Amino acid sequence: MLVEHPVSELPALPALTARLLTRWPQISERMLAAGLGATAPAELPDGHFTAEVLPTIYACGRAVLEAIGADREFTYAEVAAFVAPVAERHAEDRLPLPMLIGAIHGSAQSVFAEALSLALPTETAEMALVGNRLLDLLRHINMTVVETYTEVEQSIYHAEREARRELCSALVRGLPAEELAARADTVLADQYTVLAVHLSEPPRVGTAANLVTRRRIRVLQRALDELTGTTTPATFDGAYGIALLSHSSDTDVIDAAKFDELADRLRAQFGVPVFLSEFSGVRRDAIPAAAKDATELTELARLRGRPGGCYRLDDLLLEYQLTRPGPARERLAQRVIPLLSSPHLIDALEAHLMHGADRKTASRLIHVHPNTFTYRLRRIAELTGLDPADPRDSRMLAASLTVYRLDSMENEKTRHSTCASNSG
Repeated sequence: MLVEHPVSELPALPALTARLLTRWPQISERMLAAGLGATAPAELPDGHFTAEVLPTIYACGRAVLEAIGADREFTYAEVAAFVAPVAERHAEDRLPLPMLIGAIHGSAQSVFAEALSLALPTETAEMALVGNRLLDLLRHINMTVVETYTEVEQSIYHAEREARRELCSALVRGLPAEELAARADTVLADQYTVLAVHLSEPPRVGTAANLVTRRRIRVLQRALDELTGTTTPATFDGAYGIALLSHSSDTDVIDAAKFDELADRLRAQFGVPVFLSEFSGVRRDAIPAAAKDATELTELARLRGRPGGCYRLDDLLLEYQLTRPGPARERLAQRVIPLLSSPHLIDALEAHLMHGADRKTASRLIHVHPNTFTYRLRRIAELTGLDPADPRDSRMLAASLTVYRLDSMENEKTRHSTCASNSG
């Protein structure tokens, strides 16, 4: 929410300008809505642009109005100081330039309409002045945006960022990386912290999916770079990924609490639960195995109904061991199959696994009477031969459900990979 500064704190202003400043927080919000309404894809999540764009609209517009009130020109350099950082982020996200220009003009039309509605018949001269200054502002903004987009497209930083992504991918796959490291201007370390990232939400579709994905990639990359104080190779694709945080000694290892803070920060910025898993002190040749294990831990945490956060092996040791490949894993997966045709029983099992002996809370979670919930648990025992009320059987059912879902995810990934190969 924007904070309104009293106009009385400023030097005496022309009446129309003063009224615009008094209402500027609300006008700024309507400007953003008008710009988005003209151009933004409907599939974008609510608030996608708000945190990064609204403060700039407010601060830049207020400065322009104050300049108008002081009868002073608002220069191109002043506009660029406000607009260029936001334009750079949009360019990095590859927000289409016509879409951005359209949104800017939609916002400009909105503020002009606001000024007209506030102007009195006796304020024609001031309205003309405000209109001319708004046109100058629009020209400066357009020039800043176009120049910034051009610079980002031609920037060597863009090439280095792609090279770091390729470097991370090579290390995760166990491929030679020396040449890629030189291209990425990165020194290979002997040891790394391997960080898996997993966002918990259904796949996005539609024209907004790429915009959301690129913004998330940018936000994560900046957060990682701030955490490490350097550029961090990562393969994050907007939903999953691996980041490699280098360290040359034990003193370089990042405190575990920082990763918990990172998960909370990303959840707030992305609006969905974020699961992280980190393995520290990993030798370069062990990165592929550590990346696989870290990725599996994030999936285990999500499938077991854990909240978003950063998980280590000790947090999910039993679940991890129970899901190792082999005949035992296959037997585990089969135990839950009799329940798959009855989603209400799966829901009851998940609620029981989440709340244990607290059946009242568990039954409320799935909106049934406790007696109905108890009946469903008995039905689960009949179908599987495992009694959810028995602690040992309950652990077996939890492991069985987790293994089955992991297998289903792996099969789905294989199917998508095969379809992609065939289409190529």
